Amino acid sequence: MTTALKVFDRWKEFLGDRVEQAEKSGMSEETMSKLAFEIGEFLANKVDPKNNEERVLKDLWDAGDEQEKKVMARLMIKLAKNS
Repeated sequence: MTTALKVFDRWKEFLGDRVEQAEKSGMSEETMSKLAFEIGEFLANKVDPKNNEERVLKDLWDAGDEQEKKVMARLMIKLAKNS
């Protein structure tokens, strides 16, 4: 496995751990989705992608309208749960 994929896998694992913690603390799916959207906005506007995977996520984010970005945020939560 290439280094970039290992880093992306670690990122998904980290995100999965945070989602699990949020669920255990009683955070609703809707609240997690709103936070994921806000984090996505911040990352897209303030952080330069460090690898191809981050670039793809940023490009997808930038291409979407607000509703599509909200869907993407929910999908990232699902991805994290399944990791």
